[in-house]
Amino acid sequence: MTRDVVGQLLMVGFDGTTCSPEWRDWLQVYRPGGVILFARNVVDPEQVARLTNDLQACAPNPPLLIAIDEEGGRVSRLPRGFTTFPAAGLVAAHHSPDVAYEISVVTARELRAVGINMNMAPVLDVNSCPANPVIGDRAYGDHPGRVCAFGTAVMEGLRANGVVPCGKHFPGHGDTMVDSHTMLPVVNADRMRLDTLELVPFRHAIQQGIPAIMTAHVRYPALDASAPATLSRSILTDLLRSELNFQGVTLTDDMEMGAILNHGSTGEASVSALRAGADMLLLCHRRERQREAVLAIERALERDELSREQLTASVDRIRDLKEQYLATGQTMVGQTVDLTRVAQTVGHPRHAGVLETVRTGTGPWARPPSVIPAVS
Repeated sequence: MTRDVVGQLLMVGFDGTTCSPEWRDWLQVYRPGGVILFARNVVDPEQVARLTNDLQACAPNPPLLIAIDEEGGRVSRLPRGFTTFPAAGLVAAHHSPDVAYEISVVTARELRAVGINMNMAPVLDVNSCPANPVIGDRAYGDHPGRVCAFGTAVMEGLRANGVVPCGKHFPGHGDTMVDSHTMLPVVNADRMRLDTLELVPFRHAIQQGIPAIMTAHVRYPALDASAPATLSRSILTDLLRSELNFQGVTLTDDMEMGAILNHGSTGEASVSALRAGADMLLLCHRRERQREAVLAIERALERDELSREQLTASVDRIRDLKEQYLATGQTMVGQTVDLTRVAQTVGHPRHAGVLETVRTGTGPWARPPSVIPAVS
């Protein structure tokens, strides 16, 4: 397989607020399929638009998926000038799913205005452990029906406005007592409990056609005796693909988190994740680890330790996702944004009105959640 193909399996982060010569060179050599932005990359709306235009322009295989974590609340990467919203848990506690839909519409329109085409949301975890150090109010609640209702609303608002939604963290990060950024959590629930709690929002989102799902760096002994979900074929292939019939793109959570790095090298873990059934590896920080992942994948292919057929299927899913959301006419081109329109969209008075509705509980969408829907 060529570097063009292997590179499609990576979504990478970088330092800086511009496309430096060094970063351009890296893109040309390693040819990733996507880039993820963090607070370290963004200054204001116009700068973000210039950055995404430059990224698409220097991508060897456009278009790039350009992603961000914009959940609201404490997981918000957008700088001043954008319309940003409270945490999911607060929205769900005081409003209806209609409000969550309107929030996601505003977020999607502002993201697309500056060239961001993927949002790592909605969070589909059920916050069943009050002491959870990493999920908490990032979740829409502690009842799977409520998470389904609000998660679906967010998914629909994003994709109706041209932004790829990515549900996370499969098969559920809500019942963990440690943070996977530093350690490997374990969820000891039996399969029956997983089926009736953690898996419910993911099953529902898949039925509603969610196009991308992110894995959890969490171990579930009832599903796999040893490997965390990100590295488990039982979870990513047997459960997610075969049993739940997920047809979209499976992304890993950041492969540079402690839950993964504490148990092996980035290269080894990257090969294991692909072998398990992941389509795209998220590598958010260090360039040498990104390089290590590419080289490890290429070595594994040379040694027939990875299935070329399986990786081809992954690349096909990534291509199909890009064609659905990023194609212009009949061609796959890097979509650039019109800088003159950024100020007309980002921070629009209507968007400020939606934010005021959320904050004050007034307005046409501000009614309390009704009966929690029953979901199968």
